[in-house]
Amino acid sequence: MHKSLFGFALSILVGSMPCVADDLVTARDGSGVYGYKDTPLLPWCGFRVHDPDRPAPPRVDPGPPGPPAPVPSDAIVLFDGTGLSAWAPGQWRVVDGALEAGPGNLISNQSFGSFHLHLEWMAPAGFKGEWFDRGNNGVRLHGLYEIQIFDSYDEKIYPDGQAAAVYGQTPPLVNACRPPGQWQTYDILLRAPAFEGERLVRPARVTVLHNGVVAQWETEIHGETGHRILPEYRSRLVRGPLQLSGHNCPVRFRNIWVRPIG
Repeated sequence: MHKSLFGFALSILVGSMPCVADDLVTARDGSGVYGYKDTPLLPWCGFRVHDPDRPAPPRVDPGPPGPPAPVPSDAIVLFDGTGLSAWAPGQWRVVDGALEAGPGNLISNQSFGSFHLHLEWMAPAGFKGEWFDRGNNGVRLHGLYEIQIFDSYDEKIYPDGQAAAVYGQTPPLVNACRPPGQWQTYDILLRAPAFEGERLVRPARVTVLHNGVVAQWETEIHGETGHRILPEYRSRLVRGPLQLSGHNCPVRFRNIWVRPIG
């Protein structure tokens, strides 16, 4: 999710009352979910991009966190708790065996087509920053299509911005978030798009398990991720790197590996 998430003034709090931009609104049902009503309509569902009135996914308790998942013998390990040799140089760091988000993005050295990606992440407990940065990060597949990381356990962000959403496109089927300070898992299976010249002949599709619970099931990806805009396919890529997106919150990661498919 883009750092200019809400287009707020830099000083968002005046006294104890939030000072928000005029275009940020809450859901009509009184749930307190916030989002936008001045964004484009998503033609496949009839809701607006980041629409607070889009039905929020039901909450599901995924159970307690467990130890790191085993690494398959044919997996490419991108982070095992030690160094960052699998990633381009950046300002992220290794802290207590975990990868901690810093300024900017972290981009893998290798590119992938279709794949199974596993990673484990944790939003910080007691986060003191701006609430729209709470647990905020993201996994960009091919560097283009974002699966959202966010503290959806506490924060009532618009449904297509919750954890495990295809950001700005499709909310998760369920909200399977654990509280901040607990490890969470993503298993992301991407089928790469296909092109004939400039023509899209098969859109990308993604399945996401969040803490072992299906959150996306063969979901069509409608194009490259953007904030407050309609997605579209512009780059015509069938392979690309993985990218983790820093958003002013020290989200931590561990046990990151990928298995290319096909």
